[in-house]
Amino acid sequence: MQENSRWHTLATADDVATVACQHILKSAQAAIAKHGKFKLVLAGGTTPEKIYRLLAKTDADWANWVVYYGDERCLPADDAERNSVIAQTTLLNHVPIPAGQIFTMEAEHGGEHAAGHYRPIVAAALPFDMVLLGLGEDGHTASLFPGHVHDADELVHAVYNSPKPPPKRVSISAKALSDTNELLFLVTGANKREIVKAWRAGADLPVASIKPENTLDIYIDSDAYQA
Repeated sequence: MQENSRWHTLATADDVATVACQHILKSAQAAIAKHGKFKLVLAGGTTPEKIYRLLAKTDADWANWVVYYGDERCLPADDAERNSVIAQTTLLNHVPIPAGQIFTMEAEHGGEHAAGHYRPIVAAALPFDMVLLGLGEDGHTASLFPGHVHDADELVHAVYNSPKPPPKRVSISAKALSDTNELLFLVTGANKREIVKAWRAGADLPVASIKPENTLDIYIDSDAYQA
């Protein structure tokens, strides 16, 4: 487990979403005050969906938000399982972030194409202001899976043979995800309890490869966390 982690245990998944939403909004204000924009990397999954729905109801300085994706599935651009489509339907279609400030991965054209297209976008963005990440039952985060080997110096990877469908994906690298001012892990559900224990015990998991210089915050519900 990362030594510079702060664990925030909350009663329910809804509580996790509420507190994380407040954290994101506060950080956005600070980043925009400091350098004029808020560079945010979005995550997939059910917990981030709850957060996006809450954010969509708030009055933020949307014109200065810049949105990126931590990973994407190689599916048609309008497929409901894509992270970009979920983010659009829950948040981006409801707030006035300029279209030119939303950087979608071109995963419909395959992992290699999408990774090649996204690498210069990530290079120009670093460091991010905030990265949102989840945790899979196998310890994966974004589309970085156990047993997969990637070039550690790459900013974005094409991913093959994902243990979860679809098998082809694209993911920002651990190195680039770690290059952020703030990093929030969002973990909910009893099905995450065993992998959280392994993570806290120091297991060699993809989630443990995310090592920002600054403190990372883990927002977790009581179902997923047992002391």
